[in-house]
Amino acid sequence: MFDFSFNAYSTPLLFGFVQGWVYAILFWRRAWRQERLSDALFGALLMVMAFEIWEYMLGFGGVEFLWQELAFFPRNFSLLLPPLAYFYLKSQLNTEMRLQWRDLLHALPFILHALYHLLVFAQGAAFVTVWENDVHQPLHLDMVELGAIYILQIVYFFKSYRLYQQYRRWMPDQFSDLERVSFAWFRNFLIAYVLSSVAGWVMTLTDLWLQLDFWHDWWDELFNAGLIYYLAITGYAQAQPRGIHFEPELQEETSEDVKHERLPDAELELWKTRVARAMAEEKLYLNPDLSLPDLAKHLQTNASVLSAVINTAYGKNFNDFINTYRVEAVKTMLKSPEAQLYSLLGIGLECGFNSKSTFNRAFKKATGKSPGEYTP
Repeated sequence: MFDFSFNAYSTPLLFGFVQGWVYAILFWRRAWRQERLSDALFGALLMVMAFEIWEYMLGFGGVEFLWQELAFFPRNFSLLLPPLAYFYLKSQLNTEMRLQWRDLLHALPFILHALYHLLVFAQGAAFVTVWENDVHQPLHLDMVELGAIYILQIVYFFKSYRLYQQYRRWMPDQFSDLERVSFAWFRNFLIAYVLSSVAGWVMTLTDLWLQLDFWHDWWDELFNAGLIYYLAITGYAQAQPRGIHFEPELQEETSEDVKHERLPDAELELWKTRVARAMAEEKLYLNPDLSLPDLAKHLQTNASVLSAVINTAYGKNFNDFINTYRVEAVKTMLKSPEAQLYSLLGIGLECGFNSKSTFNRAFKKATGKSPGEYTP
């Protein structure tokens, strides 16, 4: 049995470690029940983060087996964390995403690192001691491994940031309710990702400069324990919209096709009439979850053609186009006697808006005034 010492250094890390594993299991359970890849990946992400702090947790707790029986054994997944965070974002933006064999290439740095350490470890404790003293330390391979971690953090952060920005540009042409699918959580996730990396860099540089001992080289571990708490609780509480299918490569190709495709004037006018009739007679805009693919399916065409029609004939993206009808419906309802039966928000919800913030933003964009300032 291990004699774990609970103290001011070990206890906060233990709480973070347990929190990471508890929520990892919760995410995996939800992933299995709802067939959600993003939850499976986020559970793996929390597990990896838990293993980022366990060396210090055990060390401060007086448990020395990692440095005695398991010297040179691969003890964390640092090289797996950046690509795992990136693939979590990809799976959130594309609910139909499935991992492919080629995706294992992103894990190659981690696999090579693990194989190297396992091969040396398998030779026995005596060989490990000689190898560390005569090869690993003199060749500064520990610094090479550390540098690889930081390079991967930078590379995958920019890949994740670029993916998020592409998605933000894509949304208005696809959804009538952006708030539900905006994933503001991603912004916070990326900020947390950067802060975690910066904390590690600062602590490493400080350690190299001041030659800190084990007891002072602790603050980035505490930060990561707190980060596990934040990501686990906040991530699990996020709404998980279905039916999002964003693939940057495919969208860029489609955008280029739409950009170069020009419908004949007669066909453009025909589609403009069909779209206007569907809005006016069937009031499809009253569906708060209406999306471009939904409208395309209703009109028996494809989304790229419909997007080109809306962009060209109306000079708007899909979101502004639908919200224009909703705002006009609000203005009409405000003039009617039944307006007395509703609050302003109630009227907005009746006319297809899904939240107060979306209603206020769309109304002000269309009229220059907030709903409360508008006079029918």
